[in-house]
Amino acid sequence: MKNKYFGTDGIRGTVNQGNITGEKFFKFGLASGTYFKNQKKTKQIAVIAKDTRLSGYTLEPALVSGLVSGGMHVFTLGPLPTNGLAMLTKSMRANMGIMITASHNPYYDNGLKLFGPDGMKLSDRIEKKIEKLIDAKNTKQLTDPRLLGRVKRLENGNDEYIKILKNNFPKNFELKGTKIVLDCANGASYKAAPKLLEELGAKVIALGVEPNGLNINDKCGSTYPTKLKSAVKKHRAHVGISFDGDADRIIMCDEKGKIIDGDQIIAMLAKRWKLKKILKGGVIGTLMSNLGLQNFLKKEKIKFYRSKVGDRYVKENMRKLNFNLGGEQSGHIILGKFATTGDGLLVALEVLFSLRKGIKASKLLNVFKPLPQTLENVLVKDKNIINQSKTKKAIRLAKKLMGSRGRILVRKSGTEPKIRIMAESHNKNLILKSINIIKRSIK
Repeated sequence: MKNKYFGTDGIRGTVNQGNITGEKFFKFGLASGTYFKNQKKTKQIAVIAKDTRLSGYTLEPALVSGLVSGGMHVFTLGPLPTNGLAMLTKSMRANMGIMITASHNPYYDNGLKLFGPDGMKLSDRIEKKIEKLIDAKNTKQLTDPRLLGRVKRLENGNDEYIKILKNNFPKNFELKGTKIVLDCANGASYKAAPKLLEELGAKVIALGVEPNGLNINDKCGSTYPTKLKSAVKKHRAHVGISFDGDADRIIMCDEKGKIIDGDQIIAMLAKRWKLKKILKGGVIGTLMSNLGLQNFLKKEKIKFYRSKVGDRYVKENMRKLNFNLGGEQSGHIILGKFATTGDGLLVALEVLFSLRKGIKASKLLNVFKPLPQTLENVLVKDKNIINQSKTKKAIRLAKKLMGSRGRILVRKSGTEPKIRIMAESHNKNLILKSINIIKRSIK
């Protein structure tokens, strides 16, 4: 059964509409606080971080109010990357962590991502339990006035996160002589990322580090790497690194100006980790992972399985199969040896650690030849159009046309009002024809 509030990656939508209002966020705070308060913890602590959206000033107080009304003590951290929040939730031994973000979406959207005490995103089962509490009568969850929670702002969240990241690498790891173009998307990493790389000795040309509440992901960051590419060429940098709004995604650029997606980064890490005997089990990709990645891993004798789209599904499969590497083409990459969710900064450090010996990014990061792939996003009023007989018929027709010459995937976006159509094949005309058949039926 479909979740009422939660999508593929938390709760998300347009601010002051539907679920993204102060009233709803009070309920989300009260319900999630009630659920985690009952998980046999002596201290009742919630940790909250956010990205740089203007709407964070509206939604955070409402969320905090809901949590303290249910008896939770709250620590707020301010702007911090999503995995920083996950790491600190675990290190602070909190009951739960909440990230207020809409990730790669534009400024007018917002939402939240929930983490348990282990720093893991919630399972569908737990989300359903919290949804029941959201719709229950609030009076049963409101605590006695003497037991209301307290709120404290912590200013050292980014420093603690940087400390944890550094501890994953040898103490002599440094980046002196490395010129890096860094695009923080005017988002949650605008403080931590430049500071971390500069502390390691890199020369950083920083873009997207002047958030104003409205410019997050606006023609910058991992969803718009054109700016990164131009800056790498202009400054003759060794490598370019870009994140999305909450820095759980990474897209890179080599010294020649070629954009490197998540699949290429995963391929490089898998090959390197296997050689270093770090790789455990194999790799988890998703339905969107390029067929070229699958073929490369097969050639390298590395196991590869696909999960549903969404990094929490990747992580669930990693845990189930005891794998320690997985991720998505979009740049969500989970290094199971170090993290519980996608972390752009951590992945960047792992790649830079491989580059430190003078290897060129173009040599390290162009591991396999991808199959030509096109992704079309069709804006819709109702995503259930994907289940209509007309659409289903068009999908069958497109798949029949493609045959064994490629692959087609049609799915609802879990984060936006869009239907995503992906096609891959060596025949580019076939890709366009197949996509257009489906697009016409949806429009």
